[in-house]
Amino acid sequence: MSKVGVIFDLDGVIVDTAKYHFLAWKKLADGLGFEFTEEHNELLKGVSRVRSLEILLDIGNVTVSEEKKQEFLVSKNEDYLGYITKMEADEILPGASELLDALDAAGIKYVLGSASKNAPLILKQIGLYDRFEGIVDGNSVSKAKPDPEVFLIGAEKLKLSPDQCVVFEDAIAGIEAAKNANMISVGIGDKNTLSEADYNFNDLTEVPVNFFEALMTLN
Repeated sequence: MSKVGVIFDLDGVIVDTAKYHFLAWKKLADGLGFEFTEEHNELLKGVSRVRSLEILLDIGNVTVSEEKKQEFLVSKNEDYLGYITKMEADEILPGASELLDALDAAGIKYVLGSASKNAPLILKQIGLYDRFEGIVDGNSVSKAKPDPEVFLIGAEKLKLSPDQCVVFEDAIAGIEAAKNANMISVGIGDKNTLSEADYNFNDLTEVPVNFFEALMTLN
């Protein structure tokens, strides 16, 4: 492989906004009169906002109208936005800035491939927005991971074929999406959970200095 490009998921790879999603969902559950735990929150990882609400309502055994669901989605997002608009650069996860620096130095381009519709806002808050070659977010896609759409659009922005792209993901659905796109997948987090990934690291600090150089020597 003579050339590679990189596609990064956002949450759990570059930043950790899961805690803010949890607080916003918990506030909604509290208002509906049932407990929503961090363990419950794991069920929402890599899942769309609409599906997340359905899971939460199932947990509380709550049935509401479609109109009410829309109200809940709006109020949850407003609460979430209240948290992320206060984010700063110190919330960038360990190793992320250093890895972007290394990619810049090597002339390797990278884009963001995230389900979040708030991805551009978050990147601006933490000062990384202008560093990405392109951003593919929830506003750009119609199909959720594990559908490969988000990553295939990312490959187009990199002007590379899918098999030249390396995806960094922390969710099972993201790893599946990368494989469905015929891309190299790198799991960030628990390697047992992300066992389908081609490579695994606990976080970005563990990515070897020669990782991409080694990939480029592969046929």
